[in-house]
Amino acid sequence: MDFDRKTLTCYFAEFTDFGFMDKERLAIKICEKLQSKGYIAYYAGGYVRDMILKIPSDDIDIATDAAPETVQALFKKTILVGLSFGIVVVVVDGVSFEIATFRKDLHYKDGRRPEEIAFCSPKEDAQRRDFTINGMFYDPLHKKIFDYVDGKRDLEKGILRAIGDPKVRFTEDRLRMVRACRFSARFNFPIEKATKEAILDQAHELFPSVSIERIYQEFKKMKSSCFKKALILLFEMNLLQQIFPLLNGYSPKKFHSCVKSFDQMPNECPTILYLLDLFPEITRDELEDVLDYLKVSNTNTKLALFCWDTKKIIQTELTKKKRVQLYANPDIELVLKVIAAPLSAKRRIAFLEENAKFQIKLRSAIERKKTNNPIVSSKFLMDHGVVPGKKLGKLLEKAEEIAIENNLDDPNQILKELHVLKLWGESP
Repeated sequence: MDFDRKTLTCYFAEFTDFGFMDKERLAIKICEKLQSKGYIAYYAGGYVRDMILKIPSDDIDIATDAAPETVQALFKKTILVGLSFGIVVVVVDGVSFEIATFRKDLHYKDGRRPEEIAFCSPKEDAQRRDFTINGMFYDPLHKKIFDYVDGKRDLEKGILRAIGDPKVRFTEDRLRMVRACRFSARFNFPIEKATKEAILDQAHELFPSVSIERIYQEFKKMKSSCFKKALILLFEMNLLQQIFPLLNGYSPKKFHSCVKSFDQMPNECPTILYLLDLFPEITRDELEDVLDYLKVSNTNTKLALFCWDTKKIIQTELTKKKRVQLYANPDIELVLKVIAAPLSAKRRIAFLEENAKFQIKLRSAIERKKTNNPIVSSKFLMDHGVVPGKKLGKLLEKAEEIAIENNLDDPNQILKELHVLKLWGESP
């Protein structure tokens, strides 16, 4: 069965908690089986890089000279990603591994993927990869590194270099320009001169070759390790302005001020809330356009809009009722931390402490709002002569407001306050 990448991303997500050592043990078993049948079987790419840098990683991809059909025949549970790329997913003990047949890509046409491929040797396969530090192989059985692109040398030097002609590498897949900024920021490696010049030369060609979904995935990877530094690089390379035209008028000074808050963002903050800080003057309508453009999930769209609304509301004199409405939102703690992030340390602490005190004072009302359990109910009002209609709804709203503002918890006391209102005497 042929699966697309999106399906596989969801499939792999089930196994992210599997231990590093356990996953490597299973990967070795796969390599042992392939090598016992006379085939080459190496770890490829990021795992080899991280191993040399002594960074723990369970990102194990395996490269082989066995054809996809052979891989399928050798293992019980497999998923064919696509013959066009020579990739098979092998599942061992519930853990998935991507097995790719060594290949060279032919005839790129759209800045994203090759029209066709040809199976080849490991040395030829290495030449099609993006950066030298990602282009090495490792034989886990014989504990030997195969480096056909001087990746180890560039790791030792601490530089990021495209394999071969960088202009060709970026023409093949425009997303590599964004990935260059991510890797440079993650490892604190400067981008080698020719590679950097190629990015600056081709930045304006990022679209339409690359989908916004692929770029957003890169943003999420940056967020986990190096978001601030990576976005600064993207801005300097004129890539971020291609992604977000709203940034075209930004000076470097203004942009740096927008990402300054990233250092104080809470760990649980999703990618989209970081990106909101790039647009401090954005209107709500513009924000909705950005969220739609990025194809953000419904959950994160609601969160982003709540964050925008709260930033505006929190700057005003809030009634107790309005505070209760805000504090009852399940995302309020995260949003308050995000709003506080750009503030100085002293103001940030004061802001969070002030809101914490209000939450304590309004705890009962907040809980009622969360559980939709007001002190004065519809039944209570109807028992006291109020008939169903618009007036009933208005009285219920006013009753809760009275309860919050006066810290009342007795429905009869609240009823007395309602009786003196002009609203009480109006027709239903």
